[in-house]
Amino acid sequence: MIALFLRDLKLSVRSGGGALIGVLFFLTVVAVIPFGVGPDLKLLARIGPAIVWIGALLSALLGLDRLFQAERDDGSLDLLLMQETPLVLTVLVKCAAHWTATGLPLVIASPLLGLFMNMNETAIGATMLTLLVGTPAITLIGAVGAAVAVALPRGGLLVSILILPLAIPVLIFGVSATYAAVEGPAPFLPPFLILIALTLFFAVLGPVAAVLALRNTTD
Repeated sequence: MIALFLRDLKLSVRSGGGALIGVLFFLTVVAVIPFGVGPDLKLLARIGPAIVWIGALLSALLGLDRLFQAERDDGSLDLLLMQETPLVLTVLVKCAAHWTATGLPLVIASPLLGLFMNMNETAIGATMLTLLVGTPAITLIGAVGAAVAVALPRGGLLVSILILPLAIPVLIFGVSATYAAVEGPAPFLPPFLILIALTLFFAVLGPVAAVLALRNTTD
């Protein structure tokens, strides 16, 4: 499992630019907002957490269609399906490697973009914490879409269409927790705990659904 994690980590970094492409797209999405909204610093600070979260969500969708594509191209996907190690555990490890290569850099880059949106220290810290907890759920949801579209020649758009509706609750509670930490009087803990619960829920459901999709695809 450690060897698989390191292999997928290298593939995620090399394939399509990996973390660099995601961070650059994240920067682009957030950077264009002030040009459309205008130089109102108070407005930017108010909408900043939501914009950062939306940018992170869209950036996290990049590359998810390639989660199983390398195995499909070289024929090793059939070997993964026939191995003794539970396929659910294999998919979970691949999701962890993909998030480490593409999701974690987004979390690290979020404080810089928070400053760009004129967010204060509390808002930046809350946004970074919620992204750290919430972005793994997006990767786990994406594993299902990637498994469904692995046999399709142009499955990237289909993966985004499949993932986005399921990722909306993660976005809602991530932004809600951030605003609760900044503005109040709503408490920060309830939406944050729901965000953790969503990640744990998809950590169980996502790999199982992805395995079923992969087996149906190969059949």
